[in-house]
Amino acid sequence: MTKNLTVGNPALLIVGFTLPLLIGNLFQQFYNMADALIVGRTIGILALAAVGGTGSMNFLVLGFMIGFTQGLSIITSQRFGAGDMTGVRKSFAASIVLGGIVTVALMAASVASAMPLLRLLNTPPDIIDAAYSYIVVIYWGFPAALLFNLLSNMMRAVGDSVTPLIFLVIASVLNILLDFAFILWFHTGVEGAAYATVIAQVISGLLCIPVIARKFPMLRIRKEDWKDVGARIWEHGRVAFPMGFQMSIIAIGAVTVTFALNNLKSSIAVAAYTAAQKIDMVATMPLSSFGVAMTTYSAQNYGARKIDRIKKGILYCFAISGTFSVVTGAVCFFAGQYFSGFFLGPDQAEATALSHTYLKVNGSFYFSLAWLFIARQSLQGLGNSVVPTLAGIMELLMRVFAAILLPGFFGFAGLCFANPLAWFGACLPLTIATVLTIRRLGRRRFLA
Repeated sequence: MTKNLTVGNPALLIVGFTLPLLIGNLFQQFYNMADALIVGRTIGILALAAVGGTGSMNFLVLGFMIGFTQGLSIITSQRFGAGDMTGVRKSFAASIVLGGIVTVALMAASVASAMPLLRLLNTPPDIIDAAYSYIVVIYWGFPAALLFNLLSNMMRAVGDSVTPLIFLVIASVLNILLDFAFILWFHTGVEGAAYATVIAQVISGLLCIPVIARKFPMLRIRKEDWKDVGARIWEHGRVAFPMGFQMSIIAIGAVTVTFALNNLKSSIAVAAYTAAQKIDMVATMPLSSFGVAMTTYSAQNYGARKIDRIKKGILYCFAISGTFSVVTGAVCFFAGQYFSGFFLGPDQAEATALSHTYLKVNGSFYFSLAWLFIARQSLQGLGNSVVPTLAGIMELLMRVFAAILLPGFFGFAGLCFANPLAWFGACLPLTIATVLTIRRLGRRRFLA
């Protein structure tokens, strides 16, 4: 069901749009956690470290695709907010063409560089083969990831965050069932968890196609919508590529952290970091979900030229998301060891303690992350891709600084400060740009 976010109470609209996003993202993280839990408890802690050791590599490329497809959908959302349904269909057509080209190139480059990158990251010898077996399957499955993410983002662009939730739930359940099938029944090892993820994405993505054809008439591409698609490539790429590169820039920082983590020469530390990241992703999911909601909200209202509503939406959203950040941060700080032990097992006291250290450090700074998501996604919804990219570079620099210098003084604990420092570094340009952009748009409307 499509939703027009340009009319009605901004706070209620944002919360209503965010809730399905949050539930869907929680399910997505749930099946990611299921991978880690099933692998860690059935194959062993080294297998868990192997899967976790590829996390930054996965984010480096898959993060680009997620950001890229979100960027493509921003143009679609702006057309929808302006009431231009022909423009919506043409935008969708251009997104399919550009997305397909980029995905094929990305898949080929990722598969070819997988093992060299694992070696460059000093992946421990006892997990490198398993790590390669896992990540190369994920890389070959990029077309499935494109199909699922592009169609989900297009449905959100026209105001429907419920239907993508349904398909995320389907993917989550399928992934868990296939995890058990591949790992416990077929004994495929860690690559079985990767097969499960890819197959779940394929099925869910294919199921999206008939639903879009039936429920979303504005997304039913006609023959004439493919004409001059090349002329619209630049308009979409201008927004989509910076958003994709911004995610990759952030991921490069994560790769640097992985390099520093591997230099600790401890598979226990890698497993502890992996478990903590799984919990951290769930804890911050409400914050990122509010950010994603602000992309569509800002884009639609920008298309409708309702600048005051954008400003109100940003303020309301930060009040709500900031409250979530304080609550989840406190839970991680005081009870993180119990969640970590769930992944690592009762006999892994050292790994559990290290994992809790990560959660205490990161949880203390979730408030800044809440604002980062809102400011960055709002600017992207307004078509400003430059400042979010600069903010991504700031994140990279701060993470590299933390990864290179702090472990030498504080060991694993020093590495845990990489995220908070990156968040603060990104918030500075984002805050300035958000204030200036809203003022500029307000003056432009007044002069018009």
